[in-house]
Amino acid sequence: MIIWITGMSGAGKTTIAKALLKILKPDLPQTILVDGDEVRTLFGNDLGYEESQRKKQIYRLQRIAKWLDASDMLVIVAALYSHPDLLNWNRQNFSKYFEVYVQASIGFLQERDSKGLYEGAKLGKINNVVGIDIPWHEPAKSDMKVDATLIENPTTIASRIKNLCAQMLTLEV
Repeated sequence: MIIWITGMSGAGKTTIAKALLKILKPDLPQTILVDGDEVRTLFGNDLGYEESQRKKQIYRLQRIAKWLDASDMLVIVAALYSHPDLLNWNRQNFSKYFEVYVQASIGFLQERDSKGLYEGAKLGKINNVVGIDIPWHEPAKSDMKVDATLIENPTTIASRIKNLCAQMLTLEV
């Protein structure tokens, strides 16, 4: 099974994914987290941030997730870029698929801006920022939406994801 968590930079994808890993791992030791930033690092940061490069990054995440899924791993993916074609591919190619959209306005993310990404874009120092000069494609068919502006405890969100996935995961909740 693949649990794909998407949202713009700073929305909380990785934080939620780590909380989910923590609550699933004791019952399902075959659970693994594939984080977009970590995969970039793993491959030597060989891709840029232009839209075409972001698509290549998602292709990597998809291939890694598909390979792990075929090995009966439960895969949690935290990924920024969400072009509709890529998300549709996920639904068609993963054995079981659950999509979580961590939704936040660009204004909220600019205020939060933990990485200084949006400020850098505003000052013209950083290009290729999703939601600024690369279009953000809001997921249309997410199985769950999380409102990042509510600033909920990540473990609470992770528990909701687990509960919604319980039948697919064949877990007691």
